[in-house]
Amino acid sequence: MGAHFGRFSVLGSILGFVTIVMWSSAASAQDSNNPAAAALGGVFLLFTLAMAMACYVYFALAVQTIADKTATPNSWLAWIPIANAFLMLSIAKKPLWWFLLFLIPLVNIVMAVIVWMAIAEARQKPNWWGILTIVPLAGLIVPGYLAWAD
Repeated sequence: MGAHFGRFSVLGSILGFVTIVMWSSAASAQDSNNPAAAALGGVFLLFTLAMAMACYVYFALAVQTIADKTATPNSWLAWIPIANAFLMLSIAKKPLWWFLLFLIPLVNIVMAVIVWMAIAEARQKPNWWGILTIVPLAGLIVPGYLAWAD
C-alpha cells in the first residue's frame, strides 16, 4: 500500500516477505556452512527492510500532505500506523466506525477503494483515481498524485 489501504497492505506484504526471508536465510545458514549464503540472506533482508521503510515514509508523507491540503486537523497522525486509517477516514469525510469494516477480509478492499475515491474527491480530482489503488503499480502512484499534483 499498496493498493488497498495505503500502508496497511504494502507494509503487511513487506513484513510478511521479510519474515519468510528471515526464516529461509536462517535455515540456509544452518543447513550449510556456506557463509556466502548467510551474507546474501542478510543483504537481501537489509534491502527489503530499506524498501519497507521507504514505502512507509512515502505513504506517510503523501497522507500528511493530503491532510494539510484538505485542511484536516492532526495531519501528523499519518505517521502513526493505526491512527493513519482514522486520518484517512476523516479526510474522506466518512464515519470513523468504518475502521471496523477494514478488519473484515475482502470487505476491506471495497472499503479502501471507496475511501480513496472520497479522498480523490476531497482533493478535487476525479474519483476514478481511487479505483486505481487496486491496480498493483498504479496503487503506488495514486497517493503521490493526490498529494503533490496541483
